[in-house]
Amino acid sequence: MRTLAAFDGVEDVAIIAAASETFSRRNINRSIRESLDEYQQVADRALGAGLRVRGYLSTAFGCPFEGEVAPSRVLELTTELLNMGAFEVAVSDTIGIGHPGQVRALLDLLLPTISADRLALHFHDTRGMAVANVLAALDFGIRTFDASVGGQGGCPYAPGASGNLSTEDLLYLLNGLNHYTGVDIDLVAAASSPLEPLVGHPLPSRYLQARRATERLNAG
Repeated sequence: MRTLAAFDGVEDVAIIAAASETFSRRNINRSIRESLDEYQQVADRALGAGLRVRGYLSTAFGCPFEGEVAPSRVLELTTELLNMGAFEVAVSDTIGIGHPGQVRALLDLLLPTISADRLALHFHDTRGMAVANVLAALDFGIRTFDASVGGQGGCPYAPGASGNLSTEDLLYLLNGLNHYTGVDIDLVAAASSPLEPLVGHPLPSRYLQARRATERLNAG
């Protein structure tokens, strides 16, 4: 694979499928079936080279073009990605439409078939539900969540989607619940601050916004 030739020390490869046919075509110009057939080849070569494969399933909670996505399709496609050899699948709320009730219902369906340690969750914070969704998932034994520094992110093929769940907001939640992560929230916040001039707008992280307000108050 070109990835192996270009980057020495690569350990993981990600394959990103979609639960929505329209989104799959808009995002990677492939049908779901075409993408899975190609990803099987990628997974086989990666595993043969001693790499780990991580799967992602986009639009698992809803599609900007098709609306609702059947939970049964999420189960079917997540299982197929795992059967390709993925060590885990990040079930992804690409447009930030999910809410805790939906998270609970989907995990009720997935977990009798798939163990919690093979699942991750990937939330966007479009409707301010990302932290609440993590809290719901923790009760089901999910322990892996995607996040981005400062809450950056989005998707050009997902109209209206905001950034990913902020790493700082996730850490604030987990620290408060005494879940050990090994990640220093103060160091993450310090790394986030220089990014704002580069992206040209305030970062959406609520933790960063509250921290700055406190600093201004104390300085005033």
